Amino acid sequence: MITSAAPALELTGLTKSFGELTAVDHLDLTVPRGQMLALLGPNGAGKSTTTEMILGLVTPDAGTVAVCGTAPALAAQEGRVGAMLQNGTLLEDVPVRLLLSLVGGVCAHPLAMDDVIERADISALLRKNTSRLSGGEAQRVRFALALLPDPEVILLDEPTVAMDVETRRRFWERMRAVAAEGRTVVFATHYLEEADQEAGRVVVMDRGRIVADGTGTAIKERIGGKVLTLSLAGGDAVDHDAAEPLGRLAGVTAVDLLEDGRIRLASSDSDATLRALFATGGPATTGAVRDIAVATPSLEDAFLQLTAH
Repeated sequence: MITSAAPALELTGLTKSFGELTAVDHLDLTVPRGQMLALLGPNGAGKSTTTEMILGLVTPDAGTVAVCGTAPALAAQEGRVGAMLQNGTLLEDVPVRLLLSLVGGVCAHPLAMDDVIERADISALLRKNTSRLSGGEAQRVRFALALLPDPEVILLDEPTVAMDVETRRRFWERMRAVAAEGRTVVFATHYLEEADQEAGRVVVMDRGRIVADGTGTAIKERIGGKVLTLSLAGGDAVDHDAAEPLGRLAGVTAVDLLEDGRIRLASSDSDATLRALFATGGPATTGAVRDIAVATPSLEDAFLQLTAH
């Protein structure tokens, strides 16, 4: 693996528009060596376009991209960057081992094949035809292809999509080992719990700009307050009309209906909200609500607030 003193990624004033749509808007981002960074954002936030510009697949309208101190195309040619793209198709109807050999043959300094197979956990897939891979198996093969160039920087787009829980757990175990070698890992994901657990740094994009940048803990602390979850007594159907009175309780700043039938209250003053719930004649004393729980905001809570329009 080649190394240099330059940052792994340095994006300056990066801008890209498609017609009247500005996908990336004067983006500045520096990623030091050895960092594991989660890139989050709603659909259309500019994550994929940013990744494509880092890889040299899309030319920016303005601004610059440097990968390990060099231009994206040269970085790819020298094997400094590897990518696992969700929409990247595999060569059809060939054994996985042959696919790896073909790709490894064009790499400037490929990682040893045995190391690639072990790190990507694909030994059981080598004889399998690429056209017969499950979604999760295909993702593991894409990861192997991203490792083949022995890159300094690895870009992952929704790496664990289509993986079951156990496969996802093993994937992150291997990813942590890869990162421990000094490689820089940037991954985009909709699994916010993964971002919170695995990334040392979280960057949230919205409308082509960075709206938050820090550790998962720091970003959660930005929104402050607490989150209360509760259920309506008697299994009453939960709708906005039923939840609306809870929004008037002291300290409550937002009310959300959860898919499992519970109600989530965001509160800037959880003590005041609890006092209102348990006051004489309050919902908790009249039996209107039950199963009350209080927790700190999750990264998902912070994400929703940061990207609310």
